[in-house]
Amino acid sequence: MSRTDSITSDHGPFGTNINEDVALEQFGYQQELHRSFTLVGMIGFAFSIVTCWSALSGTLIVGIVSGGPAVIVYSWIAVSIASMAVAFSFAEMCSAYPLAGGQYSWVAALAPKRWARGTSWVAGWFMMIGLIANGAVNNFIGANFILGLANLANPSYTIERWHTTLVAYLIIFMAGGINIFAPKILNRLSQGLLIWNVLSFLVITITMVATKKDYQAPAFVFKEFRNDTGLSAPLGVIAGLLQSFYSLCCYDGPAHMTEEMQNASRDAPKAIIAAVGLGSITGFMFLIAAFFCITDIDRVANSPTGVPFIEILYDSTGSVAATCVLSSMIIVILLFCANSIMAEASRALWAFARDQGLPASKTISKVHNKLQVPVAAILICMLIQALLNSIYIGTYTGFNTVISIAAEGFYVSYAMPLISRLISHFTGAPVRLDGPFKLGRWGVPLNIIGAAYLVFASVTFNFPSAGPVDSQNMNYCSVAVVIVMLISLITWITNGRERFTMPSLDNPITGVELPNTHKQMGDITDKSS
Repeated sequence: MSRTDSITSDHGPFGTNINEDVALEQFGYQQELHRSFTLVGMIGFAFSIVTCWSALSGTLIVGIVSGGPAVIVYSWIAVSIASMAVAFSFAEMCSAYPLAGGQYSWVAALAPKRWARGTSWVAGWFMMIGLIANGAVNNFIGANFILGLANLANPSYTIERWHTTLVAYLIIFMAGGINIFAPKILNRLSQGLLIWNVLSFLVITITMVATKKDYQAPAFVFKEFRNDTGLSAPLGVIAGLLQSFYSLCCYDGPAHMTEEMQNASRDAPKAIIAAVGLGSITGFMFLIAAFFCITDIDRVANSPTGVPFIEILYDSTGSVAATCVLSSMIIVILLFCANSIMAEASRALWAFARDQGLPASKTISKVHNKLQVPVAAILICMLIQALLNSIYIGTYTGFNTVISIAAEGFYVSYAMPLISRLISHFTGAPVRLDGPFKLGRWGVPLNIIGAAYLVFASVTFNFPSAGPVDSQNMNYCSVAVVIVMLISLITWITNGRERFTMPSLDNPITGVELPNTHKQMGDITDKSS
């Protein structure tokens, strides 16, 4: 185990910033990972996961048939504003508690003491399952793009489900290999990916618009309402909202990488906010451009490539070669997104094991002495992602459940720390958040907006997306939630109730000057009773 009861003034084991190491020791942990990430690197890392515009490229048709372009455009604006409220709330929490556990550590710190341990446990399970399942979903999307290009270049090729799964396996091995054997290049890789991501967005969007010969009318983009779901109009709109909900999430990445950042308390909050800001702006611009360029909805929706956006690019450019080049730029982003998600998920898994939150925690929480990464946690993430991707071989409906688990896991784990803080605040036991990044009097209002949005989204994830509802199109999200709750309950009874520990939150950090801030983290956990 990596727990310690003392604060030292020595440098961390890798010669990294002493102030962050001392702060980590005050929470009860030793510095075990290599602090290599800079602010720019972490923004690139976070944006590679959020990267809304590339996520939207794979789900445009879903929105068009579920409310139409107008619903997606205006809902994107609303979701962006609400997500920014969550991002600012997360930034303040992350600044005060820069721990790889992220959400479950914040719940432990912010919830009323009598509930903190149990609610932290539940948050940890939702967080972990959401992160790992999201990796499987990204692998699936990346595999679809790769095989879609193969079909475009060779129309006689028929894509089979097992083909998609095998390519997903290759993506898993690539991401796992980089995380295990080349962790020290993640910062530079993320810096380069930030440039690639922004340039790809500009090149693809501009080319798509410039080469298109006929466009949709503005009324189609800003006024068109369409409901081909078989559901009532209100339910059809809700189904359309899900696209925006899922495309703008996963911005907790910097929180789980704080123990590998040089100035975590200062820079992680900035990276969270920057990722949401970049994602919101690029996503909005991409939506407008793409909707103007969709002229044959039926052909795009039924594209033999299996990826509607590939068909949109081909309709615009009229060139197989140009479409392959542009789509390959997105594939690069998806591949490195898989790498970033693997890093984020494995660090969260490692942190939960460090607090005795998993079976075999002693093994999972080990950090390889030479490689300086949690190898066991990475291997477990690889294995579970592979198992989840294997479901697609047998049933598409079953894999939809994986998507539901990913979405619901994120939003429930996002909501819990905000709700925990609000409960403490309104029951007379407010928790001070005195990290370098502070919201002051805006903290509680932003928490309220963020929590309301997350609860609403969590509920709507359980609504059907098509009707009439049958076994093939049923939304199994509620089933997924019950499964996660049962897993967390059973593991709590068999393991967690006796062994689960939390960060040392009762001893305030005083007199620790954070780098380049000239501020102190003192009294970060002062609770009034």
